[in-house]
This record gives sequence, structure tokens and C-alpha cells, in this order.
Amino acid sequence: MADFLLAAAAFVLAMVAVGLVRILRGPGDADRIMAAQLLGTGGIAALLLFAKATNAPAAVDLALILGLLAAFISVAFVKGVTRPETDDA
Repeated sequence: MADFLLAAAAFVLAMVAVGLVRILRGPGDADRIMAAQLLGTGGIAALLLFAKATNAPAAVDLALILGLLAAFISVAFVKGVTRPETDDA
């Protein structure tokens, strides 16, 4: 069972690597942030599969931290995009 979970984690990481192309060549900022979210989600999935396969509880903690960081990145991006223009005149 552990071999299957490690293979699934490797497959998820391979798909995330394909998503890195969108970060590098994305036509817009929204495409890039969505690809970064894919990177975070795939990383979380791979870490959870790895934690279950190797019985490493620290990997679960790392996955939770990665999930929090991904959420904060999304909020920061939306706040930055919807920032009102200020007139100093």
C-alpha cells in the first residue's frame, strides 16, 4: 500500500510540475496566481500522501502550513488587485 501511495504522490508532483509552465508563461496575473494555487494544492496532496505512506506526522503539519500560506496568498492577491486608486490632488 505504501508503494501505491508514494507512486500517487509522485504522479501528483509530476502534474504540479506541468502547472509550473503556466506560472512562467501565463498571459496574465490571474492565470499565474491560479497556477500558484494549483502548486499549493498539489503540494498539500503530495505531502499528505507521503505522510500516510511513511507514517511521518510532521509532513501533515507541513501540509497544513502550506494550506494556510496558500490561503493568505490568495487573499493578498485579491486585496492587491482590488485596491482603490487614491487621488492625492
